[in-house]
Amino acid sequence: METVSQYLVTLLVDKFDVDPDAVKPGSTLAELELDSLAVVELLVTVQERWGVELDDGDAAAELSIDHLARLVADQLPEGGGPVDAAADTGTAR
Repeated sequence: METVSQYLVTLLVDKFDVDPDAVKPGSTLAELELDSLAVVELLVTVQERWGVELDDGDAAAELSIDHLARLVADQLPEGGGPVDAAADTGTAR
């Protein structure tokens, strides 16, 4: 099953053109050079994919990949997965 962390890495690389070598668990969204609009788009995409609610206060460039993954995972039921497992990262199919 896809984990939230795996999904975030794929999403950042495929949709936001982030260098795969730059994506580390402790990397912040600012370090990955996501601007405020990209951060909001990332959070909306994650919310839709995983069926979770993220607080507007979470839309911060200082948010790290592992922290975002924990925010999502903490809201999932045990063994929970993406709402739409067939959906991809929003990139070309």
